[in-house]
Amino acid sequence: MASKDYKKIVLAYSGGLDTSIIIPWLKENYNNPEIIAVSGNVGQADELEGLEEKALKTGASKLIVLDLTDEYVDDFIIPTMQAGAIYEDYLLGTSHARPCIAKGLVEVALKEGADAICHGCTGKGNDQVRFELAIRHFAPTMPIIAPWREWTIKSREEEIDYAEAHNVPLRISRETNYSKDKNLWHLSHEGLDLEDTGNEPQYEKPGFLEMSVSPTQVPDTPTYIELDFEAGKPVALNGEKLSAKEIILKLNAIGGANGIGLLDIVENRLVGMKCRGVYETPGGTILYKAHEALESICLDKMTLHEKQRLSITFAELVYNGQWFTPLREALSAFVAKTQEHVTGKVRLKLYKGNIIKAGLWSPYSLYSESIATFGESDYNQADATGFINLYGLPIRVQAMVDQANQ
Repeated sequence: MASKDYKKIVLAYSGGLDTSIIIPWLKENYNNPEIIAVSGNVGQADELEGLEEKALKTGASKLIVLDLTDEYVDDFIIPTMQAGAIYEDYLLGTSHARPCIAKGLVEVALKEGADAICHGCTGKGNDQVRFELAIRHFAPTMPIIAPWREWTIKSREEEIDYAEAHNVPLRISRETNYSKDKNLWHLSHEGLDLEDTGNEPQYEKPGFLEMSVSPTQVPDTPTYIELDFEAGKPVALNGEKLSAKEIILKLNAIGGANGIGLLDIVENRLVGMKCRGVYETPGGTILYKAHEALESICLDKMTLHEKQRLSITFAELVYNGQWFTPLREALSAFVAKTQEHVTGKVRLKLYKGNIIKAGLWSPYSLYSESIATFGESDYNQADATGFINLYGLPIRVQAMVDQANQ
């Protein structure tokens, strides 16, 4: 199986089905190397419980847990949110977590003197690209092992068979075998009944949703919140000064209780296929909506429109694993410039899965009530005559030429 012997391998370890069986598989197929399991904590909370015991029992020499939560929020989530980057309605929760984790993996691998880095991403998915492009950015010559592209296992059912045969403890059963990814920004669900696009997601089924509730199960009264931003970054929630991470966590609780941020999507994967997933992003959905609302009064027309166009490119770069690229860095520099005056307060009303704007205030607001009012204003309406004459001049000239040549 292995074309080369590795003495020490760093494994991106989540404790889920894939990475749980990879430890014994690596030992069987790569001449019993030392396996250092590395878990990047990006806010998966209870999923980290019992991880060390499990990793050691299945053959790892040790587990290293990297606390990446602040770095993930400040260096990946907030810049992406400021860019307004959305990929086909998806708020990129898995996409920008992977380069953050991969960066930490490389740091451990270099420190530990590892011969290779291994990940559990499938050959069908986007994450293999995201991990490997980031690894190559920081360690261009580091060998990368991707078992899903090597082993004979063909399905998650066969993975469970392998786990049972090797006494690997699992938290899932064959009936609850959704493929999930969780962090402080979102939770994704794929597989099982969701593979049939004719099936409605089981939002009301106990245990399906973890960060949210179905809009059919929310309170009958709305919840009002106020978010403060400085230079495009969230700094306070309901008047309380908080870090961006703390704001996201509180918004997750508030938004989840109001059924905010559920997305059922068939998305276009990087590898060419379409794939269906259900995403829970309660706090992130609120944050995007509030930031977009504040930009509507703080950015001039041309800057806003150009930013909206470039946000598509930004989203594609993040989705396609190209975070550590000159273009993404250049776009982030542009975004940072646009955010200099995105400062102010946004009030939102959350009601049965909906986010409703309820007030905007900014010292840099470009909205002038005295100009836009339908009452007496500072605007001279007669000025529009000359403007229209000049603006419409090319149309008038073209029409005159067309008539002369009929």
